[in-house]
Amino acid sequence: MSLMLKLLLSTLIVSSFLNANTNAEMEAFLTKSFSANPNILKLDVKVHKKIKLQQVDGWSAFILNVDASVKDKTGSRDVNQKMIWFSNGTTISPDLIDLKTGKSLKDSVSPSFELTHYKKQNLIYGNANATHRVAIFSDPLCPFCRDFVPKAIEHMKKDPKKFALYYYHFPLESLHPAALTLVKATTAAELKGEKDVVMRVYKVEVDPRESDENKILAAFNKTMKTNITLQDIKSKAVQDHYASDMKIANELMVNGTPTMFFDDKIDKTKIKYQKVK
Repeated sequence: MSLMLKLLLSTLIVSSFLNANTNAEMEAFLTKSFSANPNILKLDVKVHKKIKLQQVDGWSAFILNVDASVKDKTGSRDVNQKMIWFSNGTTISPDLIDLKTGKSLKDSVSPSFELTHYKKQNLIYGNANATHRVAIFSDPLCPFCRDFVPKAIEHMKKDPKKFALYYYHFPLESLHPAALTLVKATTAAELKGEKDVVMRVYKVEVDPRESDENKILAAFNKTMKTNITLQDIKSKAVQDHYASDMKIANELMVNGTPTMFFDDKIDKTKIKYQKVK
């Protein structure tokens, strides 16, 4: 659950008489509800998109941009993220579940990849004009990613005319602190001309909880046969690349790894690429 959703649910009382079926009404209601939490210092809620649901008559999904400043141990920090809420004009809900399938209706309204998200720096294999575009958001220390992602990449890199494969770093820093240094080292190595770095970073053996950057870089360089330094990973080019990946992840509401998109749409199955003939 996202930080902003936790903060909101701690104060939100849903009114059965809520009139929130327009952008302005939804923004006003959530702003008022969020503001009731004393940990939120500054807040701006804007509807990014309203989508009429086909599965449930009278209901709409609202994709919202939430910019806030919240209290933390060091004073405050800025939070920027997207959220999805549902309303039928009288009731608001953070989720709707299909009784027949058990699936969240959020899956059907998740943001799609836009052309601006397909950046040249993220294209690791294939031709940009290939038949299919596949995007992967991954953490190299995520246990499932370490098994799944290299195999998926290996499958698609064999056919550059069919697959344009884009890779985005999404380290789960709270779970794997060492991943942040690893992904920056990966970018630094690519900028130095190293090949197949993304594929090989999944073989680096390091304690996911390690926080000593020198130890993490030593493990990375041992596997990669490189000499990436602290200065390399702190370069502006590396920082900009990482910031770009995180910004795109936020815009697409990515919150776990691996997350895959196939031809601009999120692929919850993660196997659509296997069905391409």
